[in-house]
Amino acid sequence: MKLYDLKAMTIEGEEKSFKDYEGKVLLIINTASKCGFTYQFEGLQKLYEEYNEKGLEVVGFPCNQFKEQDPGSSNEIKGFCALNYGVEFQMFEKVDVKGENIHPIYEYLTGQKAGLLGSKEIKWNFTKFLVDKNGNVIKRFSPTTKPEKLVGEIEKLLGR
Repeated sequence: MKLYDLKAMTIEGEEKSFKDYEGKVLLIINTASKCGFTYQFEGLQKLYEEYNEKGLEVVGFPCNQFKEQDPGSSNEIKGFCALNYGVEFQMFEKVDVKGENIHPIYEYLTGQKAGLLGSKEIKWNFTKFLVDKNGNVIKRFSPTTKPEKLVGEIEKLLGR
């Protein structure tokens, strides 16, 4: 199975194939609206604004598995992200990123790149995965890695 074989529901409730992202560099993040790292939405939006026309897509998957830090509905999450951080990049419906109900996207991502000490399981909100134009998971970044620290990696994958 490849990333481009998978689908997810957008926060607007429409099914989206990841085949639509073929040929793009992807930054995939599990997000939360009430987390100490929520401020990273601002940096993620800046990356999107700076590099989207050059081939970067930023996609967010809200998750409520870590201390219930994203309890809202899709409409509430979408409104919060837009109002507070000006988020224009694609957000998807809330998913599980670990456990028996793990979303297939996260099953794929965690199967491709393990985290610290070889653990595959996502440990917290704002874990980031960088995917190249061919759908290969290149790197996994911890929640503490600020979006601006990814610029070099993103530029390298965009061919700058």
